[in-house]
Amino acid sequence: DIISAIEFDKSGDHLATGDRGGRVVLFERTDARGNASRTELERQDYSVPRHPEFRYKTEFQSHEPEFDYLKSLEIEEKINKIKWGQTANNALFILSTNDKTIKYWKVQDKKVKRISVMNLDTSQSADNGTTSSSSTSSSRGLPNGGSSEKSYNCANNDLPFPPGGYASLRLPVVVTGQELNPVARCRRVYAHAHDYHINSISNNSDGETFISADDLRINLWNLEINSQSFNIVDVKPANMEDLTEVITCAEFHPTHCNTLAYSSSKGAIRLIDLRQSALCDNHSKLFEEHEAPGSKSFFTEIIASVSDIKFARDGRHILSRDYMTLKLWDLNMDSGPVATFQVHEHLRPKLCDLYENDSIFDKFECCLSGDGHRLATGSYSNLFRVFGCTSGNTEATTLEASRNPMRRQVANPTRPTRTLTSLTRAVRRGKCLLYHRFDYFCHIGRVD
Repeated sequence: DIISAIEFDKSGDHLATGDRGGRVVLFERTDARGNASRTELERQDYSVPRHPEFRYKTEFQSHEPEFDYLKSLEIEEKINKIKWGQTANNALFILSTNDKTIKYWKVQDKKVKRISVMNLDTSQSADNGTTSSSSTSSSRGLPNGGSSEKSYNCANNDLPFPPGGYASLRLPVVVTGQELNPVARCRRVYAHAHDYHINSISNNSDGETFISADDLRINLWNLEINSQSFNIVDVKPANMEDLTEVITCAEFHPTHCNTLAYSSSKGAIRLIDLRQSALCDNHSKLFEEHEAPGSKSFFTEIIASVSDIKFARDGRHILSRDYMTLKLWDLNMDSGPVATFQVHEHLRPKLCDLYENDSIFDKFECCLSGDGHRLATGSYSNLFRVFGCTSGNTEATTLEASRNPMRRQVANPTRPTRTLTSLTRAVRRGKCLLYHRFDYFCHIGRVD
């Protein structure tokens, strides 16, 4: 199915993907260097960098399609976001969410248990094909007089019994093998807390709480309590006609459990401190780039909308993505970004066309490398851009995320139905009424 969410854990050893079918698939990293032959290793007197390889670990159905009967609204199973929690006792913890419901999963390797020593004639069972492979390699007798050499399929209805029956019955024995299989179990379900579509979830560094955000509110949860949450940010006006911006993304600081940031459709990033008040309507810092006088156009506010933000691992910088650029912000300098990377500047002459077919509202994510030296973000045509962000590193690379770069392109592909946040688009499109000369502007600004 089509992947809708992807996330690495902090160690980089595990990868989780979510798809439109509501499934979560886990992969684990394998040591590719161990696959080289001894001759090859002896021939090399230095380590050769290799691309990491990941192998399939397990998958599970996280969400199912639902229906809200009060609002007559169908809730699709598509996974919007996945976040890794802190590991404990060799178990993996994952938060996954669709538009309305968040689930907390525990994935742990467990030994396979089988039932053996049934009341069957071993020879006849083998002839009838009802004997399965042994669950243990030991052939020692069991305390009840049975043998653990064979286990039997109890679901088969053609079990042979002697005409007179058995004089005595033996109790089945549960045999634990050495094979380990990952088992996923849903520990908590957090529901009925958002009126609008959830666009972000983020784990806190304290390992006890997390936040979930929709277009107008941010809620704070305790991982162990799913019956209540605390509303810490609420931008909903008393009159919805006065709505001017919506929340687009929210994320906790990687090390300071009292600090989080959220972005808006006006291009602003607000840093809030949970210690200031219970309802954090007032931000502690505001990161916003002001347009030069005279450069504002009809599209300025639309393309300035921040679709994604990420904290750097050191907690000193924030990376933000709008439609045209990537911006790197320093938490100690809120006057403007410390660096701006052009991503879609070549599309600026075609903004009118992009507006007419709704492409200008597309959302792109961004990320930083583990060492903080590179940034990456997506683009169109399966392309993504990688930038160097350290002094003296002006790297700017365009890569294609495809296993078959020579594939044939589909002519005039149809655009899928969009679920965003119709509220977000309504806010942006509402600005059209203020520009009576928009048609004239598009006419003189269009590039054929």
